[in-house]
Amino acid sequence: MSGREWPLGRLAKRLGAELHGDPERVVRAIAPLGVAGEGDLSFLANRRYLRDLRTTRASAVIVGPGDAEASPTAVLVLPNPYLGYARAASLMADTPPFAAGIHPSAVVDAAAAVSPEASIGPLAVVGAGATVGAGARIGPGSVLAPEAAVGEETRLVANVTVCRGVRIGARCLLHPGVVIGADGFGLANDAGKWIKIPQLGRVEVGDDVEVGANTTIDRGALQDTVVGDGVKIDNQVQIAHNVSIGPDTAIAGCVAVAGSVRIGARCIIEGAVMISGHLEIADDVHVTGGSAVAKSIAQSGIWSSGMPAQESHVWRKMWIRMQKLDEYARRLARLERQGSGRKTDE
Repeated sequence: MSGREWPLGRLAKRLGAELHGDPERVVRAIAPLGVAGEGDLSFLANRRYLRDLRTTRASAVIVGPGDAEASPTAVLVLPNPYLGYARAASLMADTPPFAAGIHPSAVVDAAAAVSPEASIGPLAVVGAGATVGAGARIGPGSVLAPEAAVGEETRLVANVTVCRGVRIGARCLLHPGVVIGADGFGLANDAGKWIKIPQLGRVEVGDDVEVGANTTIDRGALQDTVVGDGVKIDNQVQIAHNVSIGPDTAIAGCVAVAGSVRIGARCIIEGAVMISGHLEIADDVHVTGGSAVAKSIAQSGIWSSGMPAQESHVWRKMWIRMQKLDEYARRLARLERQGSGRKTDE
């Protein structure tokens, strides 16, 4: 990744890092240890790559306190090198060009309120009563339905749909294909036929939220769906109606959250997790990938379900045996009762 030039002394000051090396030396890109060269900044966040650190050609490396001596080049020492890399990447990244104004091909309703400092891209649509804050960027093909609101410095990259009445906070990032505020899956059964239940709530998205490509967040049925400040959601995630997600929770790709779930703050939901409806998940819960959450989680910690992949012949044997677990349990209980009876006789 290439970007602006940064003298190491200035970069170390911005990161709060201890610099071992020439403060005037310049880095202008970030690259992995094994392929980095002159002008590149790299990092060591996993000691399995210590061998690559010893042979790196990077101009500088972000390392933890115990790894500085292993580097053949300049180092920026931080307690959390991965966090340092994230912050350095933000500083060095190329910023997409941004010019305020409304593209001639965009359609903006006369009753919309668009800041003169905002940008409305090609073929975007902004409906009546919608608001767009200062510094916001509505990318190509994006749609703000009537009465939708986008906060200051929020960016809709491209082809993002924000449905009626949805509120998006400040400094959010919505990647291509995101849909926020579509109807939730609300249906009533009438003698075998499905009757649609109108979805009357909205979606409230806090500040500093990121939503990955093709993720969908449904509007509430009666109450609003709520996404708290600082939440990070990966690609292709489904958030159903009336869900509430606490601040600073991170949700990885292909997660499905059913309706009326309440997820606490600072949770980590790994990829392909399935969460059944009407459950509550406490603060600081970590659910590992592929798990099925079928009941509420009332205390923090790491939670898992499912079974890791095995070689096929091993899995088939295990599956055959698992089908006999009830039989085994009954036989064991019978043997325990018989054993208990013998001890009583003795």
